[in-house]
Amino acid sequence: MIPVLLNYTTKSEQTLSRRVVAPDFFGFGRSDKPRQDAAYNFDFHRVAMVHLIESLNLTNITLVVQDGGGLIGLTLPITDPRRFKRLIVMNTTIGSGAGKSQAVLDWIAYTSSTPDLDVADLMDTLGHHLSEDEKRAYRAPFPDDTYKGGVRRFPQMIMIEEDMPGVEISKKSRHFFETTDTLGKEAVFVACGMQDAILGPHMKSLARVFRNGCYYAEIEDASHFVQEWGDQVAKLAIEVFETYGNIAGVQEIKPEGAK
Repeated sequence: MIPVLLNYTTKSEQTLSRRVVAPDFFGFGRSDKPRQDAAYNFDFHRVAMVHLIESLNLTNITLVVQDGGGLIGLTLPITDPRRFKRLIVMNTTIGSGAGKSQAVLDWIAYTSSTPDLDVADLMDTLGHHLSEDEKRAYRAPFPDDTYKGGVRRFPQMIMIEEDMPGVEISKKSRHFFETTDTLGKEAVFVACGMQDAILGPHMKSLARVFRNGCYYAEIEDASHFVQEWGDQVAKLAIEVFETYGNIAGVQEIKPEGAK
């Protein structure tokens, strides 16, 4: 995905000047990190992302989010909307405290009972079928379960109750997207991995949150980890941002209640 975001051009572009900032969340792999799983909560991760953005003084941001990265990431623009220019949103949600489906509860229970979760097997199941070399690459940052604090804790952050951390700022963020004029429809691209049984059916509803609408594409073969189809998603997103629609496989989504 990153090479396409950096290098793909459209006929309408006169110059190419992009960079990608791709931070890891704490608790995923070999970097310095807290040793106690309890440290990894919504506020900890969100504060870290805000600090990163402010420390690097990032502006003109195209925010790319998926899964738990969306739970946190979609609450960032409300902090300083002037920094954010566009969104690429893949299978995720805005937390509300109402996500208590049986499938979600089963996933939380499974990860709670599997402290040494095999990251490669997870990616193989919920993403592309991986080669053995790719599996080794996914396992490399996680020599044993002490490197997997973030892996274990992210599912516990899913907001299934209204009093959970993150619900309040998530509701404010949803209201921000519903009311702001700072994001035109050509600035928001939503990609749905259709093979994701939990989030796939939800993505078109999420696409209707944005006040000015957005552009939306269904990636038929993609499962939960849509970024594994990143070249396709990135090309479509750039086409949307540079040519404002009329792209094969992309539809305009109007906000909820619009005629």
